[in-house]
Amino acid sequence: MKLPVTPSFSLEGRRALVAGGSSGIGLGCAVALAEAGAHVIIMARRQEQLDDVAAAMTKAGHSVEVHVGDVGDIKGMAAAVEQLRPLDVFVNSAGLARHAPATDTDPADFDAVMNVNLRGAYFASQAVAKAMIADGRQGSIINISSQMAVVGGIDRAVYCASKHAVEGFTKSMAIEMGPHWIRVNTICPTFIRTPLTEQTFSQPARVKWIEEKIKLGRVGEVEDIMGAVQFLASDASSLVTGAALLIDGGWTAD
Repeated sequence: MKLPVTPSFSLEGRRALVAGGSSGIGLGCAVALAEAGAHVIIMARRQEQLDDVAAAMTKAGHSVEVHVGDVGDIKGMAAAVEQLRPLDVFVNSAGLARHAPATDTDPADFDAVMNVNLRGAYFASQAVAKAMIADGRQGSIINISSQMAVVGGIDRAVYCASKHAVEGFTKSMAIEMGPHWIRVNTICPTFIRTPLTEQTFSQPARVKWIEEKIKLGRVGEVEDIMGAVQFLASDASSLVTGAALLIDGGWTAD
């Protein structure tokens, strides 16, 4: 009797670009990919922060390099991908949140959030997909979305709109990239303790709301995302595309 064998989670020999990888969820993703054996290229806007991360990861024995860049800069991102290719994995963790009641939304805040969360994510994914196709790489594109891509939230109309849109283009790109064996997915976390969520966690009423909504009784940590990104980047998820992997502690279960 021949037993089935679990597909490999190893990323040995693969090159992974992580945008927004110098802190928070992005840093967790970069470390997770490196732990699985990938050579990781971390992109962020601040050189000093990138250097600190690279030093720590190198000390831990990981293969890493850094690149200063901004997902919101469409032309700059395309040029960076051209410089850094070939790529096997792309994780976009760059994100922006400016929360306010919908009736108080400022057009400048709306544009700023959409420029990073939607426009930047879309054209970064496009640039990487084009490079993967040209290089004949059967790759994985992963956008860090949010549980707010499938529900609504208080003071989060703009943020929710941006993440709902990410889910839409992810499904469409998955259809188009399928014939090239390029998979396109999202990870949708609940509230994770990161610099981006400090404002929310500083408000007792918001913390109470979060803890009541999460069925497992705790907020998320960066480590909760790391296994998911290894899975979606690896051959273990070779038949997974156009999917949203919810890591929400049961928030969206009801």
